[in-house]
Parts: sequence; structure tokens; C-alpha cells
Amino acid sequence: MQAPPDSAAVGEALLASFRHNFQQYKALADRALAQISPEEWLHQPAPGSNSVAVIVQHMVGNLRSRFTNFLTTDGEKATRKRDQEFEEPATAAGIPALQAEWTAAWRILFTLLDELRADDMLRTVTIRGEAHTVLQAIQRQVAHYASHVGQLVQLAKIIRGEDFQSLSIPRGQSQQFNQRLTEGR
Repeated sequence: MQAPPDSAAVGEALLASFRHNFQQYKALADRALAQISPEEWLHQPAPGSNSVAVIVQHMVGNLRSRFTNFLTTDGEKATRKRDQEFEEPATAAGIPALQAEWTAAWRILFTLLDELRADDMLRTVTIRGEAHTVLQAIQRQVAHYASHVGQLVQLAKIIRGEDFQSLSIPRGQSQQFNQRLTEGR
């Protein structure tokens, strides 16, 4: 019988998995966002719904708040203006700056993941005063960002319509895709 892995190996595997998941989500979002113009970032598919710009603003605020000084300060920073994240930009002129903020905010997360160690996984951090292990806090954000990336992809699909470039296996092409995989083995 194989010996169970030690906790350091499990911690390193978790960190690698988190890093991979976040990289995949960012890449998926980036590929969807690249298909729409700055003006289209402001499109709201229905009254009261969020545009791409609003979702990105919210994710930027969340990334900054949660992962700046992650181990030493509450994940909901007093400086965060969460309600402002949900205000629609007046024009598309600010979208390039928002795109730069998006990149910088993700960099905060990836830098943290590079700095965390396996033995940090069970340390306690707080979010809005509620205690979480590092593991729980990061997993919470994996789920949160997955949902918002899905929203961004769906909005880009709505905006692009038939011209949307698939981010995975295009509809109706699963069999050909699977065949290429088996032929390549």
C-alpha cells in the first residue's frame, strides 16, 4: 500500500491547482474580452444587468481587496469602494485604463500565489471579520471568479453573436475534436 502524501506535498499540490485554475479563468476571460470593443464593454443586455465593464470593475476591486496584504489584513479593505464597482462608466474612454487595472489586479493574486508556502494553507485569515483558513479563502475566490468569468464569456457571446470565436470545442465539432485527439496518440 502506498503511503499517504505528507501535508507539504498536499499544500504544494493545492497551490499549483489554484494557480492553474486562476490562470485558466484569466485566460478565458481575456480571450472573450479581446473579441469586443471598448464601446461594447458598456453593453447591458437588459435593464439592471451588469455590463462587461461593471463585472471587470467588480473583479478588479475584489482582487485588490482580497489579495493585498492577504495574510495580515482583512480581505475586505476599508479603502474598497464596492458600491462604486457597480456603477456604469459614462463612456468607453476609460476602458483602456480599466484593462490595465484588470491586468495589475490579477498580478497581485499571482504574486501572492508565488509567495505562499504549503504550510500557509491552514493559517487563518479574515474576510469581513469572518475567519477562514487560507485554503478556504482561496477556494472561495476560485468559485467567485469562475462565476464572473462565465458572465464575461456569456456577455461577449451575446455581443458578438455568430461572430464569436469559440473558446473551447465549437458546437457540432466534438466528434472531430475527439478523433484528432485519438489520432495524435
